[in-house]
Amino acid sequence: MRCFLALPLLFASVAHAAERPNIVMVFIDDMGWGDFSCFGNRDAQTPNVDRLAAEGVRFSQFYVNAPICSPSRCALTTGQYPQRWRIASYLAHRAENERRGVANWLDPQAPTLARILHGHGYATGHFGKWHLGGQRDVEDAPPISAYGFDETLTNFEGMGAKLLPLTLKPGDTQPGRIWTDAEMLGGPVVWMQRCEITSGFVGAAMAFIERTVQAGKPFYVNLWPDDVHSPYWPPVAKWGDGSKRRLYLSVLEEMDRQFGRLFDHIRNTPALRDNTLILVCSDNGPDVGAGSAGTLRGTKATLYEGGTRSPLVVWGPGLIARDKAGTHNETSVFAAIDLVPSLLAIVGVAPRPEVTFDGENLAPVLRGESTASRAAPLFWRRPPDRKFAYGAGPLPDLSVREGDWKLLCEYNGSQPELYNLADDPGETTNVAGQHPDVVRRLAEALLAWNKTMPADHGPALGSESKPKPASKKRNSHAASKS
Repeated sequence: MRCFLALPLLFASVAHAAERPNIVMVFIDDMGWGDFSCFGNRDAQTPNVDRLAAEGVRFSQFYVNAPICSPSRCALTTGQYPQRWRIASYLAHRAENERRGVANWLDPQAPTLARILHGHGYATGHFGKWHLGGQRDVEDAPPISAYGFDETLTNFEGMGAKLLPLTLKPGDTQPGRIWTDAEMLGGPVVWMQRCEITSGFVGAAMAFIERTVQAGKPFYVNLWPDDVHSPYWPPVAKWGDGSKRRLYLSVLEEMDRQFGRLFDHIRNTPALRDNTLILVCSDNGPDVGAGSAGTLRGTKATLYEGGTRSPLVVWGPGLIARDKAGTHNETSVFAAIDLVPSLLAIVGVAPRPEVTFDGENLAPVLRGESTASRAAPLFWRRPPDRKFAYGAGPLPDLSVREGDWKLLCEYNGSQPELYNLADDPGETTNVAGQHPDVVRRLAEALLAWNKTMPADHGPALGSESKPKPASKKRNSHAASKS
């Protein structure tokens, strides 16, 4: 594969490492836009994230670059559209990846934020779900450390040291185990209750941070919990009626509780509080019947707002404009690909002239100094296997957001759906017939963008009248962890 960007050490340092801010990137699995209580959830409380929002800035027009796991994580990791690296849907078994026309893992030649920062004096750690290589029967993927991380601890969808879940429900006398075959993907392996597994990742991250501080280095930490993704295993005492929604809400509250130890440690340590930026968001929209997209249309795997819009909270008392603490930015439109160049700018690492990101530098927006939006439109392509998702469909193949306009259409530009998100954020009224010039312009830009991306098998799979059922083996993993 031709490398779209140059690789390690492509950035010129403009500040000493000891002066650079620390970064903690919290990327939650399958949580909806409306699931934090500070974003309107009245069925569950998330006080630890809410406190970050009360002391920082929350953004309600932030997007991820895919409505499903692996490509969304690829975009956040590289600052590029994930299709550039043939990561267009969740990574599964080799045969399933081939059927959909996607890679088995992220090419280690891809530029990554962690590798860039590591090359400029940062200690880098990844704690939580990876899902960019090393899953199911793909046991020869590169280790997570190959992407620029000093230390890693993951779940069953990544190579190397991992935490694997024990399960317990009301009436059980002994815990069960799931995803036991992940032991072949490296170790050491520690088994712990799934309802506490975020605390395991938090504990490992905190130990890493302590060692890094003692060494006098700045740090970049990924904390990517997976417990809000199905299957849901809250503490037995919070099982409630056992419904999908109740289990989800209980797990959501437990995840927030387990975040508290890390957030409080950073907040209560002056050297960290004044020089650490914490970002919290979700990798895609919610599973049907579990999380909530609030007033937005759509769910995980769809290109409607509920599938691609994510809550974002940014906290950093020493780095955010003081008069912006506790504010709500409802104006800035940007996405996960923009976080990479923005964070590099915040830490004082400037791209060399030959480097190109799909993302844009919006550092002033993250710091609360601006309510600007990215200049270029945002583009999406549906996962190739999700023309029909959760019994719905056929769903649009492509989408674009430019200003207040959102267009969805087929690969050839037909069946356009046009929404003015300023007036209709819930995408309830298709106004394509009233604005043919806008439809034509956006469709031309969208189709042109799609032609620049490596193709997947979406057109062929989408032409099937019904989606092919996954094999029993695939269902045991993919249905619960896609």
